[in-house]
Amino acid sequence: MRVQVFILSLMLCCNAFQWAGVFAKEAQRKPNVVILFIGDLGSGDLACFGNKRIPTPYIDSLAADGVRCTMSYITNPPCSPSRCALMTGMYAQRFGKSGMARGLPIPTDHPTLAELMRDAGYVTGQIGKWDIGCVGQGPHQRGFMEVAKDPPGTQYIRETQDGTKAYLTDLNGDSMVEFVDRNAGHPFFLYFSPLAVHSKVKETPQRYRDRIPGGKGTAYEGAVVAVDDAVGKLLAALRKHGIEQETLILITGDNGANIDEGGTSEPYRGGKGKHTQQEGWVHTPTVITWPQRVPAGKTYSGLMGTIDFYATIAAAAGLSLPARCDGKNLLPFLSGDLQGDAHKYLFWHNADPTDAPRRNIYAVRWGNWRLIKAEGVWTLFDLIQDPKETRDVAKEHPDVVENMVEEYDKFVDSLPPLKPSAEYKGGGSVPKGWGWEIGTGGVFPAVQ
Repeated sequence: MRVQVFILSLMLCCNAFQWAGVFAKEAQRKPNVVILFIGDLGSGDLACFGNKRIPTPYIDSLAADGVRCTMSYITNPPCSPSRCALMTGMYAQRFGKSGMARGLPIPTDHPTLAELMRDAGYVTGQIGKWDIGCVGQGPHQRGFMEVAKDPPGTQYIRETQDGTKAYLTDLNGDSMVEFVDRNAGHPFFLYFSPLAVHSKVKETPQRYRDRIPGGKGTAYEGAVVAVDDAVGKLLAALRKHGIEQETLILITGDNGANIDEGGTSEPYRGGKGKHTQQEGWVHTPTVITWPQRVPAGKTYSGLMGTIDFYATIAAAAGLSLPARCDGKNLLPFLSGDLQGDAHKYLFWHNADPTDAPRRNIYAVRWGNWRLIKAEGVWTLFDLIQDPKETRDVAKEHPDVVENMVEEYDKFVDSLPPLKPSAEYKGGGSVPKGWGWEIGTGGVFPAVQ
């Protein structure tokens, strides 16, 4: 009897140690992270943000499982500075980048998000457009260990390795599946930045246009559908490996809609091209989902921006932030533990004299207010009452204007001298060819 009791006790102890190990492993498991950074995605281009024509069921499912962020901003448009701000977690003006400033180096003494995650033990992968940094600052040099090669072809129609033609967004979606399949057993960080739904979307396959109600979709609308299908491939891969519950996904656009191509910024106006001075150029639809931590089916209407993705991802992975980050951890706001705006003020100070004048923008967001300098004069709009910015109320609220200009001046005074695009040539790029380029992800020292 004593022997039986001893054996039973030993078995219980072994089981206890076994389950303790399982629970410890679960507690230590870091979430996978995916950023979906869609080119020129307008605030009104998705069904879950009110679009009545374009079906986006997979992105809508992310919104249903997570949080829609309705006051989300790009602080440094257009595409190149937008990406730099995202990958560094700060206003790009902090290192002199304003306007397009393509080819301007990003800081070498500040880890990119990819470097931060790589040094924390993540496998880091990049798919799509880069447009960050200067020569020698491609994705491999700034933290990405696995980089999908850019196959030859025209803007959107590319040649596969067997010589057949394929739509680039379809290939991008397949690359996401390959990355997940290869790395599902290890924490990973995937940055997906497709060219779609960027300018000149004339090559969108008819099969995507046909899915618009009535079968009369534009090339732009079809391109949004194609991006949604690529997201669907990603979600299916996560489900196949049983890791969807432990994956943090953040989706947004790199700047506002391309109005001339058929994009929409509803309920706002403006966007890319000649429409850059209105709200729609900097206001993008954002969805954040993480079933383990983020509530389902909620809406967050506080001021936030893509500069916050860095701090949010670092918090999710349990990492400390490096110096100079402007972003805020959004997780307490998304969960409801904190109320209100993640940022009291957001600023735009794009002042590159060598860039297209329309891309030079000087603006402030605070509460319901948007203050913007037009032809040297500050104009004020209440975006809640007047989302189309049809009525300047600056004279009616001089105290609001005074406060916002004062805060704007403080921000500008904190910046180093801005560097024009003409000072630098070239830039980092993704490798050319088929398949993947596998490397170490640069040589940035470990982040403490």
